[in-house]
Amino acid sequence: MARLKDIPEGERDMLQRLPLPQFDSTPFVKGPVLAKRRVSIVSTAALQKRNDKLFYKGEASYRVIPGDTDPNDIIMAHTSVNFDRSGFQQDLNICFPLQRLHELVDEGLIGSVADYHYTVMGGVEPERNEDTARQI
Repeated sequence: MARLKDIPEGERDMLQRLPLPQFDSTPFVKGPVLAKRRVSIVSTAALQKRNDKLFYKGEASYRVIPGDTDPNDIIMAHTSVNFDRSGFQQDLNICFPLQRLHELVDEGLIGSVADYHYTVMGGVEPERNEDTARQI
């Protein structure tokens, strides 16, 4: 993830002027301590199983990735000249930290890892993904 201070000035200025969505409420869920919770990944990296329907530009839907999916069968549909995919290509945990979650379970920091994980296309206006977020 690039830090804002490391982005070229023109692009940094443009990013700082982007409007932030406003929502009517802020969800808050009370529950057990983290060491007793089941954790699932929700990613905006447009990841999907190799045989899934590809995300198309601006699509506001999601893909389900079962936790037992072979890492070599997970691909990234998100493409942009401004997006460096080399980290993902070297280590899936960069944007889909499934192995790290299992390590946190082993350390007792989280209760368990969910059987299913979810991904969306991150280059979509947040308001367009509200229905998708509710479905997930």
